[in-house]
Amino acid sequence: MNEFFTFLVLSLFVVMSPGIDTALITKRTITDGRKDGYKMALGITTGSLVHTFAAAFGLSAILMQSAVAFETVKYIGAIYLIYLGLSSFISRKKKASASVDKQNKSAFKQGLFSNVLNPKVAMFFLTFLPQFVKTGEHATQHLIIMGVIYTLLSISWFFIYVFFINYLREWLLAPKVQKIMDKATGLVLIGFGLKLALDKPN
Repeated sequence: MNEFFTFLVLSLFVVMSPGIDTALITKRTITDGRKDGYKMALGITTGSLVHTFAAAFGLSAILMQSAVAFETVKYIGAIYLIYLGLSSFISRKKKASASVDKQNKSAFKQGLFSNVLNPKVAMFFLTFLPQFVKTGEHATQHLIIMGVIYTLLSISWFFIYVFFINYLREWLLAPKVQKIMDKATGLVLIGFGLKLALDKPN
């Protein structure tokens, strides 16, 4: 029981700490509204489930043990994050020319790909969750349950975050503020992408 409580507390700290996910969700909510913010959050947390099952069935272990596999996924994820960051510097006129349907479809995919293509997330699930799971014949099931709980905590926090950010959207959409936010978010994403590209497997 104490281990489970510790798992919940640590998971909440991890979920609520600012990072790539927060940057992506903030940008999407401010730019396209609460609905797209929710979709982005769903995409990111779906990625967490992918990593949960990958860790549970050993795929993440293979990724961490294979330098080639790690480097391949790492660079793909880094390039994708840098691409998302650079897209923040595109003029809003060009963004406005994109259809709403296309934007709505891409919100979930952006969140999903940014999470799934980040090997650091795979490493997190491979190293963090097993600390709270006892070895044995039910270890895989327990690992999946922990991953699902972590995902539920994530989606709950992200939905609350999007809900409150949406109330500030009118102010944040002011041209001057939006320009600063776009550039700041873009730099953050590019920074995370470069950091991911330069990271080496332990």
